[in-house]
Amino acid sequence: MVSQAGGVLLVETARKTGLDQAMSTALAPWCKSRAVHDPGKILLDVALAVALGGDCLADVGMLRAEPAVFGPVASDPTVSRLIDALVSAGPKALAAIRTAQAHVREHVWKLAGQAAPDAGEGVIVDIDGVLVLAHSEKQDAAATWKKTFGHHPLMAFVDHGRSGSGEPVAALPRPGNAGSNTAADHIATAQFALAQLPKKHRRGRSTLIRTDSGGGTREFVNWLSARGRWLSYSVGMTTTDAIHQAVFKVPASAWTPAVEPDGELRDGAWVAELATDSDCLKGWPRGDAADRSQGTPAPRRPAAAHRRRRSASDTCFATNTKDVPISTLELRHRQRARAEDRIRNARATGPRNLPLHDTAQNQIWLEIVQLALDLLAWMPMLALTGKAHRWEPRRLRLRLFSAAAQLVTTARRRHPRFARHWPWTNVITDAIARLEALPNLGCPARSRPYEQHHPTGTVEPGADST
Repeated sequence: MVSQAGGVLLVETARKTGLDQAMSTALAPWCKSRAVHDPGKILLDVALAVALGGDCLADVGMLRAEPAVFGPVASDPTVSRLIDALVSAGPKALAAIRTAQAHVREHVWKLAGQAAPDAGEGVIVDIDGVLVLAHSEKQDAAATWKKTFGHHPLMAFVDHGRSGSGEPVAALPRPGNAGSNTAADHIATAQFALAQLPKKHRRGRSTLIRTDSGGGTREFVNWLSARGRWLSYSVGMTTTDAIHQAVFKVPASAWTPAVEPDGELRDGAWVAELATDSDCLKGWPRGDAADRSQGTPAPRRPAAAHRRRRSASDTCFATNTKDVPISTLELRHRQRARAEDRIRNARATGPRNLPLHDTAQNQIWLEIVQLALDLLAWMPMLALTGKAHRWEPRRLRLRLFSAAAQLVTTARRRHPRFARHWPWTNVITDAIARLEALPNLGCPARSRPYEQHHPTGTVEPGADST
């Protein structure tokens, strides 16, 4: 009998997507001669432990206790030495990890087909800050704007829409007292996020950068606008007194009812576009570079929403999207609230705290967290259907990953046999079958860290027994 047998879903996801091979190749420069454990597998093992609910490096011990499922797992000192080695390498190690992730992400989206985030109209990247509490003196831990103590990293997530979750594409560690509207940090996070997307989405209006009012700074909007036709944006803005007064001057005929995702009107909410030459917009970009060069500058389009009985707006945003009804643009921007769901899931998968002392060490930890969140996003994308496709990490752990199984060896292959009385046995077995049906990358076994160390083959539900 083995515990956490449902974790084979994540192992198989790492194997079928090529993440194990990509990480092994990326971290090969940090593999010492005569080393027993592959650095790529060590890092992936920690990511698997985080995906299964761990929140520190030592939690990799629960994988070590089940070698029949997860293979040989490095000791805690070996894991710590690898983290120190990656910290010493600095940006070189981070670039290696991120490049491998980006390469695998492009492959995963191709495998997912219509379930991929780019199967619709385009890719939406949400940027938002995350407050991480610290209960001890750690480097860069400081008082936050919410009067707590800890860190304030910026994270970016690709939005999978209403029918999915989201996957992280950037995590920038920052001190706890870092500002919510620091333009340089938003620019750096956006650059990291764009580098994680498939090449065809790194430039083009099919990619949308979306933020709340924390990103509503002139420097950040100018940086986005400078990309012209390369990038779309929808950036929240603080409702200043000038905007407040401009809203009252909008004629009644210019207001449009706000809409819900199903097309129904939103009760009591109205939207309107402010004039480009309004005093409240002076100094802000008017359009992209291509439009300016043609002599036809495109208007910057802040929208005022939630107009109730001619009261002032409480939501404003700026976008360079043209030829789209303002109500549609307002709905698209309002759906940025899904980023809060991504942050909640991230808190349940590692960033509840930053367990290491130094900021450079916690940067590696955030990269591990992103690997874990990627696995938790890719596995449902490739293997789950129906309501299970939208299950969040906590539910996946409770219903799928925590399931125990009996390992049965037939024809020199091991099969995990789950109890019939477990309510979600069929979900597990169907998901493994879908993963095994995906094409193999055809890589040599020696470059596939998980190839020989986990149960494979068709998984059959077993009889009810203890």
